Amino acid sequence: MTGTPLDATTTRRPFARTVRGSGPGLLVAHGAGGSVEANYGPVMAALAAAHTVVGVDYPGTGATPRADAPLDVDELADQLVAAADAEGLDRFAVSGYSLGGAVAIRIAARHPERVTALLLTASFAHADHDLRLGAELWRALAESGDRETLARFVVPRALSEAALRSLSGEALAALLAEVGATAPPGTADHVDLVTRVDVRADLGLIKAPTLVVTATGDRLVPPALHRALASAIPGARTAEIPTGHLPFAELPQEWAALMTEFLRDTRM
Repeated sequence: MTGTPLDATTTRRPFARTVRGSGPGLLVAHGAGGSVEANYGPVMAALAAAHTVVGVDYPGTGATPRADAPLDVDELADQLVAAADAEGLDRFAVSGYSLGGAVAIRIAARHPERVTALLLTASFAHADHDLRLGAELWRALAESGDRETLARFVVPRALSEAALRSLSGEALAALLAEVGATAPPGTADHVDLVTRVDVRADLGLIKAPTLVVTATGDRLVPPALHRALASAIPGARTAEIPTGHLPFAELPQEWAALMTEFLRDTRM
């Protein structure tokens, strides 16, 4: 089931819901400028093979209408939990990618009795100067409507240096065109939240087994921010994946394996 409107009184607008597979619950929280399909689609089959995977598209992406007010991490977290409730999931693991990591952290801190595991990839608790300044430029480009320049900003920061270097001129031109054409209308709203979100106070409250995956070639969200999460979450495990900010694009099988193995270990 994809794109199902979620009826929830906690939001100003309905969010679209994606559900795949069967088994123990796994909530997925996507990143800024992405969607459930864009960020988790390449690994969905692997995750859904042993789990009921539930995700919601943030306002302005997928089938969710754009918001008429600034986004709030609490609302995104509440919507994802409401989607789990609607699917009858009393307990669940939560995977957060990039901005979705802050959403997942908020859920784990608020619902320790329900969260069985927490997986954070290329994530951050708050924006440092590097991330904030980049996000402010990203937001301005998204608001400008200049999709060509937006793509030229995003692509070299989202890909690892090796992945970018490997592209032919024709492949790079095609990628820039695709990124410019498919940027969700809510991108500026998502990136605005990147500049404002701060879940550092939640990190010490997390009780669930946690895996923090660092994308070692990330040029969008500094890897130091990934590692800061692990140092602040009690008992967190760490793993590294040699990609840029897009593990689902560069090494989807390896990323899926890290997540599925951790989920299997935490069920034992």
